Amino acid sequence: MRLAKTLAIATAAAALAGPPALAADGILIAQKITNGGNTSTLQTQIEKTRMRSETDQNGRKMIIVFDAAGGVFRSIDEQAKTYTEMTKADIDRIAAQMSGAMAQMQAQMQNMPPEQRARMEAMMQGGRGMIAGMAGPPTEYKKIGADTVGKWRCEKYAGTKNGEKANEVCTVEPSALGFTAADFEAPKQLAEWFSKMMPPGMDALFRVGSAGPNSFAGIPIRTVTFRNGTQQSVVEMTEASRQNFSNALFAVPAGYQKREMPGMRGRQ
Repeated sequence: MRLAKTLAIATAAAALAGPPALAADGILIAQKITNGGNTSTLQTQIEKTRMRSETDQNGRKMIIVFDAAGGVFRSIDEQAKTYTEMTKADIDRIAAQMSGAMAQMQAQMQNMPPEQRARMEAMMQGGRGMIAGMAGPPTEYKKIGADTVGKWRCEKYAGTKNGEKANEVCTVEPSALGFTAADFEAPKQLAEWFSKMMPPGMDALFRVGSAGPNSFAGIPIRTVTFRNGTQQSVVEMTEASRQNFSNALFAVPAGYQKREMPGMRGRQ
């Protein structure tokens, strides 16, 4: 789904940062996103209890704002001058509905002819939207060498999920950038909200990893995702700095109309 993809790319900024200046509490991060022949930009502002990401693709801006203290996630369409809201309960309900739908599909597949069942299995395992991210074990990582991203020398890991390559990440230790894991508390909470709805390979975008079996160590400063062995997208940091941000930056602009998020029927 478009929301999951946008969210996953945007929250990748949680793992991309530069050296801090002690006078500022926030982090401003700029990224370049390459997906096929399309290139877009992303700017993310991160504070202790909130974050905001703004992506610009072909002149259309989309904004997400996560307020951890207020318990709400907002998606803002600047062109349409509208916004939507979701709480953790909303997200859990959608994930449960999707899990139920997948279970029903799997049950129906048992009675299908072999060729039709094979086509359905290929669709479900091919990473179509959020459903594929809900199935199977977590991504496992193996160190495969080193590389350079911008001015940083980084350690390279390959991630495998369900026996297929899901992603590659190149990481640096937080201390090399002047950061600790505590700087990413808001993105960490957002990732936890959406953890049941992640497409394969996107889990790396939200993590500050620690050394251990089947894991990567450090902060990803470049993440390449794959589907069926084919490269899908590259998210790479281009700039980072410490800044202070106004409250208005995290608010819905005046005059914007609230609309219902698709799939929100039955909301309590």
